[in-house]
Amino acid sequence: MERESIRVTRSISIPRSEIGFRYSRSSGPGGQHAQKTDTRVEATFDVEASQTLSEAQKRRVIARAGPVLRAVAQDERSQWRNRELATERLVAALREALRVPRKRRPTKPSKAAVKRRLEQKRRRGDLKRQRRTLE
Repeated sequence: MERESIRVTRSISIPRSEIGFRYSRSSGPGGQHAQKTDTRVEATFDVEASQTLSEAQKRRVIARAGPVLRAVAQDERSQWRNRELATERLVAALREALRVPRKRRPTKPSKAAVKRRLEQKRRRGDLKRQRRTLE
């Protein structure tokens, strides 16, 4: 992976400089190490201030995910590893917000499928009719 930029989609790569990081003490296990080091990482990406995204892309991301994307990682004991995880989560959120949903094309069942369904219903009805007791 290139160090200066992060690939989001085939056509979009964002520079690492556009991602901000905040560090704090992580909760959970880790003993003395966790109480002394800032291993929790919060990665932020300001969509409006981004130089890479076009205006249309910015509008789409803001509408779907908000003006600032955030991702937090405190899974690992290493700050570096948590930083990588937070970056991955941020990129995944950005990729999802940029995704254009496909238009639904209405379809209808084929004549053969309708015929099969009605024939099956008819057979089932006949079977149930045969089971009835004659009184």
